[in-house]
Amino acid sequence: MAGDHNEEFDLRQSIVDACREMTALGINQGTSGNISVRFGEGMLVTPSGVPYDRMTPEDIVFMDWTGAWKAVGDNVPSSEWRFHLDILKAKPEVGAVVHAHPIYCTIIAIMNMKIPAIHYMIAAAGGNDIPCAPYAQYGTAALSEAAVAALQDRRACLLAHHGLIATGPHLAKALWLAVEVEVLAKQYHGCLQLGTPPLLSDEEIDSLLKRWGQYGLRDKKNVAAA
Repeated sequence: MAGDHNEEFDLRQSIVDACREMTALGINQGTSGNISVRFGEGMLVTPSGVPYDRMTPEDIVFMDWTGAWKAVGDNVPSSEWRFHLDILKAKPEVGAVVHAHPIYCTIIAIMNMKIPAIHYMIAAAGGNDIPCAPYAQYGTAALSEAAVAALQDRRACLLAHHGLIATGPHLAKALWLAVEVEVLAKQYHGCLQLGTPPLLSDEEIDSLLKRWGQYGLRDKKNVAAA
C-alpha cells in the first residue's frame, strides 16, 4: 500500500509540476489549462480555479470512470473533466491528457482550420494533419464528443474557438507533444503570411509514420538502450 501511496503522490506532484511548466513554456495563461493522468480505476485531474503557483499535490482531484470524484476541501474537478475522462476511456493507450490555450494553436482554432502537413513533425500527432474539432461550449458533452471524434486516429487536435488537446502514454510525452503542436501552429501561421504553403504528400507522411518509432521525446528505457 505504501508503494501505491507513493505512486499516487508522485503522479499528483507531476501534474502540479507540468501545470507550472506550461506557464513557463508560454503555452498557457492563468488557470485556463488542465491536465489529467490515468490512475487506478479512474484519473487524477487538476482542480478548477486553483492558480498553478498555489496548487499542491493534495489539490489534485481523483475521479473514477463513472464520473464520481473526491477531493480535499472545497476543490472541484476542472470544468473540462468530461473530455479528459472520455478520452482516457476511449483510448486505452493514452496515459495523460494536456489541454491548453497556446496563442498560435488558438489562432488557428479560432479560424476553424486544421494544421496540415507543412513539416514532417506533423507525424508526431499520428497522421497527416492536426484536425480541428467543431465548436461546442466548454465543459459540455458535445465538446467531449467532438474531441474524442477528432482524436480517433490522432494524438492531438485543436478545439474550434478554444485551444489544444495533446495526449501521450505518459504526462511528459503529452506535454512534449503540446509544445510541438504549438510550434507547428506558429510555423503554419507564419507560412500563411507569405501565401499558401506547399504540403508534404500523404505518401510521405505514411512513410514517416512507419519510421517514427521513438523519434522525439524518448522513454528512459529506450534512451538507455540507444
